[in-house]
Amino acid sequence: MKKNLLEIVQNILSDMDSQEVNSISDSIEAMQVAQIVETTFYNIIASRDIPEHESFIKLTALSDTDFPTHFKYPTNVKQIKNLSYDVSSDSTYAYSDIKWLEPLDFINRSDRRSLSSATVVDDKVAGTKIRVYNDRMPSYYTSFDDEHIVMDAYDSDVDTTLQESKTRAYGTTYPVFSQDDTYVPEIDGTMHPYLLAEAKSTCMSLLKGGSDMKVEQSARRQKSYVQNDMYKTKKGFKRPHYGRH
Repeated sequence: MKKNLLEIVQNILSDMDSQEVNSISDSIEAMQVAQIVETTFYNIIASRDIPEHESFIKLTALSDTDFPTHFKYPTNVKQIKNLSYDVSSDSTYAYSDIKWLEPLDFINRSDRRSLSSATVVDDKVAGTKIRVYNDRMPSYYTSFDDEHIVMDAYDSDVDTTLQESKTRAYGTTYPVFSQDDTYVPEIDGTMHPYLLAEAKSTCMSLLKGGSDMKVEQSARRQKSYVQNDMYKTKKGFKRPHYGRH
């Protein structure tokens, strides 16, 4: 069962034999516990793919003719798992998959292009020259800095730059944790006991100067359980992805 932040803090304070509160702002200790819950939450989601955090994403276009195929990752994006672009010339939403290329593979392809059908643009960070097609829709993308996405082509007869509205990415984002009594941490109900157990263990250690064996055992059990039961639909084995692509 999911608990809001106040309920989590009250549960932890009770096990610590601390002062009862009706709001996380009622005591310094309650606010400290709430901060530990937030830190624990981000530690948990940073090392896992959480189903609730997967969604469609719009990339942020630079909308700059000097960088016609550049986009930025939105600030809350953890990983892009699939990227498509509307390659229609009449807004009929004909999405085509844009395939990931490693940066050096992308550059090697770029260097072989004829300038008769390509525009030379700079890499956003180092200024490296990149040849991108200007007479067709994109097929590939890469990132040189894990902040910007560069696609390999744009059709100048359709748009002077690639358009944010025509992207369709799917991936994982980081939610915003709110220090509010009624905030419910955005993870599946099966992971809430693990969040509570881990936060409680940390609070015991940091605020009470020691750990509780029962709390530690509970945290270990919950960790083992949630690793195999995060999705509502059973998933097959997937190879890991690294970086934000």
